[in-house]
Amino acid sequence: MKGSVGALGEFGLIRELTSRISGTPAVRLGPGDDAAVVAAPDRRVVASTDILVEGSHFRRDWSTAYDVGRKAAAQNLADIAAMGATPSAVLLGLVLPAELPATWPVELMDGIRDECQVAGAGVAGGDVVRGDTVIVSITALGDLAGREPLTRTGARPGDLVAVTGWLGWSAAGHAVLSRGFRSPRAFVEAHRRPEPPYPAGPAGAALGATSMTDVSDGLIADLGHIAQGSKVRIDIASGALDMPAQMNDIGQAVGVDPLQWVLTGGEDHALVATFPPETKLPARWRVIGEVLPSRGRGAPTVPEGASPPRVTVDGEPWENAGGWDHFAG
Repeated sequence: MKGSVGALGEFGLIRELTSRISGTPAVRLGPGDDAAVVAAPDRRVVASTDILVEGSHFRRDWSTAYDVGRKAAAQNLADIAAMGATPSAVLLGLVLPAELPATWPVELMDGIRDECQVAGAGVAGGDVVRGDTVIVSITALGDLAGREPLTRTGARPGDLVAVTGWLGWSAAGHAVLSRGFRSPRAFVEAHRRPEPPYPAGPAGAALGATSMTDVSDGLIADLGHIAQGSKVRIDIASGALDMPAQMNDIGQAVGVDPLQWVLTGGEDHALVATFPPETKLPARWRVIGEVLPSRGRGAPTVPEGASPPRVTVDGEPWENAGGWDHFAG
């Protein structure tokens, strides 16, 4: 496709974008009307939304439009899975400069569509407006299929902490890209296109998970949300964390302890959950720690008046900075 978004025009762009998507059973009425109609068999809808801003969440010189589409959809659909729900549909909001090549949003839509197909969801509709910077906003919807939602407030002392999916791969890929390299390719691709384990969310709920979240801001940060919501402490066993040999090689090359990436690197969208101690977990779940009382025996010593850490590593506070905060300095 030749020309720019501006030359194509709003309605021409919408026609191109909607022509890229196909229907799914959950999307009863898709693009073309004032609003979409999405099936809700459970009579409850799980909803989540995220915004990606060029320069902050992606770079067009690092990622193709297709990559950005896959990533944008994945990080929203992972939130649905983390609630123990099955993704059903997404809504798309786009802010685009008029001079942007028209091929870019079309390829973006291809990426969103393909990631939705992986998760079993459909694209229900959206909106496009003109702006100075590329912004991609996605709202994802899901169905609980009769289950109760998995929240961050159900972890109890004695529970196991287990993870499924990759940890630290996206951060290692970001480190590679930041230094002008494009390999090892597996880590670069993990940053460009995360692969959340969508089926593990509902499956974890069926196994009796007491809480769950996806690792978007970093393992310690996201487990911290569970610990705070559940009023417990979570201790991670560093020896139980998976660090492939290539990740160690990257860390050695750039002067970073790869454990830092695994503990604080986000955007892998692995799922981390807590389970009752007697749960027999399938091989896809790796036990990496335990839930403990927030205070009392075994808790690390802290200065008088200070709050105890919500998450510890091998029984001690993790002193290195990490985790993502949009408004941090």
